[in-house]
Amino acid sequence: QVQLVESGGGLVQPGGSLRLSCAASGSIFSINAMGWYRQAPGKERELVARITSGGSTNYADSVKDRFTISRDNAKNTVFLQMNSLKPEDTAAYYCNALIRPQMRPLAFYTYWGQGTQVTVSS
Repeated sequence: QVQLVESGGGLVQPGGSLRLSCAASGSIFSINAMGWYRQAPGKERELVARITSGGSTNYADSVKDRFTISRDNAKNTVFLQMNSLKPEDTAAYYCNALIRPQMRPLAFYTYWGQGTQVTVSS
């Protein structure tokens, strides 16, 4: 079984910073892209940032120059450094990864973490 486990969410004041982590574990053959999505109450889930296995990144316009995505391929972990947080960044943040599991290495499958809440409020 493959699992994604997130950590690092919490309550922060506007202008503050948080760092999210997501570790993939289990019977993994390889990991392609990893990313972070978020979903605020009453809104659809949206892409925040994404990083390929080669390190190419893309960001939502709303977080460019404030958030930075990175990954440690040796540890199957992706990070999201969030700076200059705003109240509109409040949402549940979900880790996402495109993984080839050991038992089925010929295809990639999408996996999701359970989500971690980020609340930006004074």
